[in-house]
Amino acid sequence: MPYMIRNAAMATTAAQAAVSTGTAIKTMLQVATPATVMARVLAWGFSTSEDEAGIVELLQTDVAATVTAHVASGVQPLDPGVPAALFTLGTSATGYTASAEGAITATRTFDVVAMNASSNGLTYSYQFMPDEQPVIPISKFLRVRATFSTAINLRCWVLMEQVG
Repeated sequence: MPYMIRNAAMATTAAQAAVSTGTAIKTMLQVATPATVMARVLAWGFSTSEDEAGIVELLQTDVAATVTAHVASGVQPLDPGVPAALFTLGTSATGYTASAEGAITATRTFDVVAMNASSNGLTYSYQFMPDEQPVIPISKFLRVRATFSTAINLRCWVLMEQVG
């Protein structure tokens, strides 16, 4: 059962808000697997309408960033009637817009996108083929991080399913 997770509170009466990247590396979205199930990344993406050089990356880490905590409605099942996801919620778990990156000691990088200053913004999405879908082990963190020298507004998302 796939779940869509975005780097903002669930949109209700207004469109999804864009989030500022800041001027140093920043976790825009983080998803924490619980101690009971792993997660598989099916697809991910981001969009911006701004023209700045920078890097956006999808990776697994062993340490949580401090984030604005998602609530259960922010981890949206794509099919009706699906039970709530088991992803761990909280300021050091699943959330968005990091205020502190944490002291990461190990990563696995799944995708990296470089933008140049003349890109006129970018919308990027990638759907992993079945034999290349990254699996995030229990008690680890999937992050979408952005590094720009000038703050830009970015929207990002991941599509994941629970495994096991």
